[in-house]
Amino acid sequence: MIAKGRVLLIFGCLAAVTAIMPGCGDPQELVSIAIQPGTETIGASNIPVSADAGSQVQLRALGTYVHPPVTKDITNQVTWSSNTPQMFTVNSTGLLTATGQSCGATIISATLQTNADASGVSSSGAVVTGSMTANVTCYTGTTSGGGGAQPVVAISFAGTGSGTVTSSPLGLSCTSSATTCSATFPVGTEVTLTATAFGTFGGWGNCPLVSGDTCTIDNLTNDVTLTATFD
Repeated sequence: MIAKGRVLLIFGCLAAVTAIMPGCGDPQELVSIAIQPGTETIGASNIPVSADAGSQVQLRALGTYVHPPVTKDITNQVTWSSNTPQMFTVNSTGLLTATGQSCGATIISATLQTNADASGVSSSGAVVTGSMTANVTCYTGTTSGGGGAQPVVAISFAGTGSGTVTSSPLGLSCTSSATTCSATFPVGTEVTLTATAFGTFGGWGNCPLVSGDTCTIDNLTNDVTLTATFD
C-alpha cells in the first residue's frame, strides 16, 4: 500500500514532467511546402497577350510536417509572391492573376516562417519556401480575317539584363525571358514600342525612329525584326 504522501509526491512529479514535455508528438515541424498546381500556362500563340489580362487560377499551398507526419492546407497562412509582377500578381489567398502586360515564365513562391509549432513550442524560426512556375504564351501572330497576311513586328533580346517591351496599339507584350516574341499589325499602322528595363536599357537595334526608350515604325508595310538590349 502506498502512503498518501507518496501518492501526492508521485502525482506532483508527473505534473512537473508533463509541464516540461507537453506531448509525445511535439514539437511539430514544417519541413516543406508544395504548391498545387506545380505549373500553369495561360494564353495561346494566336491570342494577343493583352487579351490574357484578368485570367485567374487559384493556387493551394500544402505544408508537410513531421512529429507526427501530416500534410496540411496552409494556403491562407503563407506569404505569396511573384518574381515578375508585370506578368502575374498573386494575392494573400493564393489567387494568381495575369496582368496582360508581358509573356514568358515567372516563379510564384509561398513562404512561411515557423516561429513555433502547432502547440506553441518555440522553434528556431526557420523559413520554409515552396514554388511553382506560371507561364503566359507569347503571341506569334495570325492572318487577317480576309486571308491576307499582315506584317509581323518581331523583337529579339540582347544583353545580360532584363525588361519588357510593349506596343501601341496593343498586340505585342513580352519580357526578355521569352528571348523572342512577335505580333502582327494591319498594313500602314504606326507602331510604337516601349522598352521598360528592370536595370538599364541599352538601346534599340534596327529601329527606324528612336526616342529614348521608344522605337516607332511610322508606316508598317513589311515584316521587321528589332533588337532590344537590356544591361
